[in-house]
Amino acid sequence: MAGKFELKKSSDGQFFFHLMAENGEIILISERYKAKSGADNGMKSVKTNAPNDSRYDRKASANGKLYFVLKASNGEIIGTSEMYSSEAARDNGIASVKANAPDAAIEDLTGK
Repeated sequence: MAGKFELKKSSDGQFFFHLMAENGEIILISERYKAKSGADNGMKSVKTNAPNDSRYDRKASANGKLYFVLKASNGEIIGTSEMYSSEAARDNGIASVKANAPDAAIEDLTGK
């Protein structure tokens, strides 16, 4: 079973999505979008860009925790990971996005 996208609407009316691994863990969080169509395009972009290792920027936060961002071909950030305590854990997170995103189903939880 592959992972899935959960499409949600925030309290301020913006749309966002999570990419969930098959175990239910959130592995990627999107930016916020004013329109649902923007979030739909974001999920399509994740599916397209996830297999390409050059689309991942491996980063460290100010407190030393590690994370990654997934970028589209135009350089725009389309998703950010959780924080990891080691490079190995971060690399496992990237591998999980690569494995789960391309075939992930979309679950629309926006109520529309």
